[in-house]
Amino acid sequence: MRAYSNLSSNRRRKISLTLTTAAVGAFLLTGCAATSVAEQTAAESAAATVQAPARGPFVSAANPLAVDAGMKVLARGGSAVDAAVAIQAVLGLVEPQSSGLGGGAFMMVYDAETAALTVYDGRETAPASATPELFYENGRPLPFVDAVLSGRSTGAPGAVPMLALAQKQHGTLPWSELFGDAETLAQDGFVVSPRLAGMINGNAPQAKTRWATEYFTKPDGTRYVAGDVLKNPAYAETVRTLAREGAAGLQTGPLAEAIAAAVAEGPRPGALTTADIAAYRPLVREAVCGPYKVYVVCVPPPPSSGASILQLLAMGEQTPDLNQGAQSPAAWAAFAQLQRLMYADRDRYFGDTAFVTVPVAGLMDPTYVAERAALAPALRGAAPFGTPPGAPRVGADATREPAGTSHFVVVDAKGNAVSMTTTVESLFGSGRMAGGFFLNNQLTDFSLVPTAADGTPAANAVAAGKRPRSSMSPVIVLDREGRLVGALGSPGGSSILAYNAKALIAALGWGLPVQEAFDLPNIVAKGDGFGADTEGFSEAIQAGMAERGIVLRPNTSENSGLHGALWRNGRWDGGADSRREGVARTQ
Repeated sequence: MRAYSNLSSNRRRKISLTLTTAAVGAFLLTGCAATSVAEQTAAESAAATVQAPARGPFVSAANPLAVDAGMKVLARGGSAVDAAVAIQAVLGLVEPQSSGLGGGAFMMVYDAETAALTVYDGRETAPASATPELFYENGRPLPFVDAVLSGRSTGAPGAVPMLALAQKQHGTLPWSELFGDAETLAQDGFVVSPRLAGMINGNAPQAKTRWATEYFTKPDGTRYVAGDVLKNPAYAETVRTLAREGAAGLQTGPLAEAIAAAVAEGPRPGALTTADIAAYRPLVREAVCGPYKVYVVCVPPPPSSGASILQLLAMGEQTPDLNQGAQSPAAWAAFAQLQRLMYADRDRYFGDTAFVTVPVAGLMDPTYVAERAALAPALRGAAPFGTPPGAPRVGADATREPAGTSHFVVVDAKGNAVSMTTTVESLFGSGRMAGGFFLNNQLTDFSLVPTAADGTPAANAVAAGKRPRSSMSPVIVLDREGRLVGALGSPGGSSILAYNAKALIAALGWGLPVQEAFDLPNIVAKGDGFGADTEGFSEAIQAGMAERGIVLRPNTSENSGLHGALWRNGRWDGGADSRREGVARTQ
């Protein structure tokens, strides 16, 4: 195998890395050593199917109406980023429990002509007035639900400014022409899906705020149910404004004022101002990439936690049991134990790199990875965090990450690709609305307790202008020549890391079709528990895991919503998680 540094020398390949060349080269070699000849041959064969350049159209997203909107844009000659704008505009309307115009996102963009990979960071920011005790009251942290429902939980929205920047750099159609489906669906109405109806009529307190109650109650006083037609004229006006004015239409003027006013209402008003909203800027970052089998897996850098997935995959290359496949209790047990190590490190060190040092290279240092992987078989109880090279001294973390996120993948006719994870944080965000859309509660993704008992700050403590740590980890997969192989991602709060890792291992390591990989049962091993889709594991697998000290309990975190595809045999092998309502389409 060639050294990883050679990737950028072929056909103007421009893969951006935060890892050192030496570390990556060593990783690639250790990965080869941990993989059997038969497995390596199978992986090489799979990679060899990437002969013709991977091209669209392809869209996989969590709602068919959003997929339709994206496919229409691609049919008109739009780019993958153009389609992403249309998809997000529709998702924010028809799937408001998960993402929206008032939220944030991370987007990975692959440019087929140059093979450049760009990360767009649309993560929200804390207002200028924020302090580490943002969620304290009477000297103590607020109960989590009270923090979510408060005005303090909303950060300056980032999804729309991020999309506007990416579309300016990668779009081919006029921005103003990308909101037609969203406007029509909002004005004329859309059919409420079973999943949305379940959220409207569920127990989430955000669905019971005065804003949500007004929106989700029919004239006869009952709530909308599946099959009803829901109209949102305020949202239609908002997307008309965005089409006309761009991101400025949200960051300034009446919409910004409406956002700030909703945040300022009780209970527990927040201090996000129109100046904070106007000052928000999306960031362009370099991807973090690492080898897995014969592939290169790329994710956003912190404050995304995507590098943790690369750490798990690298540890997996040191763990032969993981290669035994989906029917092996040993493989599932190994996967679970590696997760515990991954989460222990992630929870300790990850935060906004403008404020803290995140030892990304250290977490993937070959010696450190080997040491951590060696701990996995004997783990009992919660895994300790490690001390990777370059690790700072930081305090314990007290961050909670609830449900409420979506992921989609787009590839256009030229082979440009988007992998984007987008969120309002909790279900329906903070439950507050402006302009027909829900506002995020992203600031509760900070550690509600900012310091350890000895006063050491947590890496993810609140600070003015800071971006909270995120589990959102959109993935782009390349071959060793830097060519596009695939893209995927999932919602799921902190479980995103487990869900994305499962999909990558199953599809790239075990060679499963993408839909089958997505639909495998999930296991989330964080701390001292093992949450799982217990009904999906056979009695034999559960018994074999129990023999290894792993007793499965029902998964209590948000379920997965994996969407994406791999380019195999000259076509897209696509998938949309059967746990959600999405679809994957090529035409």
